[in-house]
Amino acid sequence: MLTALSIRDVVLIEALDLDFGAGLGVLTGETGAGKSILLDSLGLALGARADSGLVRQGAAQSVVTAVFDLPDPAAAATLLADSGLDFDTSEPLTIRRIVKADGGSRAFVNDQPASAGLLRELGPYLVEIHGQHDDRGLLNARGHRALLDSFGKLDTAAVTTAHREFRDAEDALAQARATQDSAARDREWLEHAVAELTALAAEPGEEAQLAERRATMQRGEKIATELQAIAELLDGSDGALTRLRQAARILDRIAQDHPALTEALAALDRALIEGGATQDKVDEAAEALAFDPAQLEADETRLFELRAIARKHRVQPDDLAELTETLAARLTLIEGGEGEIARLEAAVATAEAAYTQAAEALSAARTAAAARLDAAVASELAPLKLDAARFRTVVDPLPRDSWSASGRDRVEFEVSTNPGAPFAPLIKIASGGELSRFILALKVALAEEGGARTLIFDEIDRGVGGAVASAIGERLARLSAGAQLLVVTHSPQVAARGAHHLLIAKSHDGLVTRTGVRALDDAARREEIARMLSGAQITDEARAQAERLLEAA
Repeated sequence: MLTALSIRDVVLIEALDLDFGAGLGVLTGETGAGKSILLDSLGLALGARADSGLVRQGAAQSVVTAVFDLPDPAAAATLLADSGLDFDTSEPLTIRRIVKADGGSRAFVNDQPASAGLLRELGPYLVEIHGQHDDRGLLNARGHRALLDSFGKLDTAAVTTAHREFRDAEDALAQARATQDSAARDREWLEHAVAELTALAAEPGEEAQLAERRATMQRGEKIATELQAIAELLDGSDGALTRLRQAARILDRIAQDHPALTEALAALDRALIEGGATQDKVDEAAEALAFDPAQLEADETRLFELRAIARKHRVQPDDLAELTETLAARLTLIEGGEGEIARLEAAVATAEAAYTQAAEALSAARTAAAARLDAAVASELAPLKLDAARFRTVVDPLPRDSWSASGRDRVEFEVSTNPGAPFAPLIKIASGGELSRFILALKVALAEEGGARTLIFDEIDRGVGGAVASAIGERLARLSAGAQLLVVTHSPQVAARGAHHLLIAKSHDGLVTRTGVRALDDAARREEIARMLSGAQITDEARAQAERLLEAA
């Protein structure tokens, strides 16, 4: 709901702050008083083109601020979030648009910079403006299907689910066919690659194991001669340990002849012990580094094969086992692909049949709802002086490539304004007054299903009066019970129905002309409606008639 509108320096408006309430609000004033300026100002806040001609003469810029209280802010919040803007759904939504005299413009949503395009996207969630050249809301055929579903209280969940399953089945089939086609083109290569990889039988970690074992054997090969030489020097027939043992035996015979010889024998024993430990370690290393030349050659051959095949397939050696499984699966798909594709084709057929059944049921429900909507609109046409017109809701099948989660139907509202005239889309109606009254009839019939909670009708009573104007006023009042309505009107019958009444008037100070707006109390309302009845010269009879209209409302 629009709760406030602040206008600064727009055409003839210098400064204006308006508050709006729920229900039916009427805006009246003499022709040329500036009622269109209010709508143009609101249009700016909703993303209309920034025209520097709207800036009041002598001012640097125009500023329009509109504040909305959204009873269901989820959709607007999602749209703002997608645009990177924060919105606390417990707070009002404030839109500010600035237009500079040089033509530049800026927009803000809750004080966050925004684009005019975003304001245009927000507009349908906030306000519907129905006037001479409106092409949104009920006139946009893209929304007619949702309006019909809402009017008929139709449940589309089954169609949505069936469509998703149908599309998933089609996607799976398409992917299988693409894979099959690609694999079939590579069959000869796949057969060779799988045979080669299977024969190789690579295992994860095998390359590292082989490389480590080869490195160990290569180290052993390199120092084998040195280890043998060390063994000969230590324990050969003429080795150090042999000579030390010989010396130890001699010392053992003469050690008692002098204390130093005893100490020498003890030292020699220790040397023999360390020498023996040295020989043990050398033997241990020789055993660990021992290698079989045939095994070394076999390991090197295997390692080179692994690395060569890995380079060939542009993978790491550890990935060869997984590659073997992947390519084998592709080859299996070729060999058994026809059966899998046949299974997926059957799944698609089953899913399509389920979708068709659900969509046909929804189409039948839409056709029935369309008949009820046509009857409801028809009952509203005669009181609105549209008794020669006809309305119909067209429900036609869509081509297969246009089927969607919303079903298989194209829905559009069409009218024929004169007997014998062909039906045409609602937007093709030539007369602005007829168009507005058709929209009113539709809105009443739809009971405000879908659409914004604030509706603005610009001169819906153009060209009518008397009973027709009374009928329009009665329907506007009825419609305002579930929404906020703002109506620019020249009809006293419509004005008398308003819960709120704003008077738009020009004033002159000799130099500058300004447009102002003021809320009317009961006495002022009666006077304004009397003016609308009698013209410039207000008579007592007009005041009495105005009083009767207000009492009847």
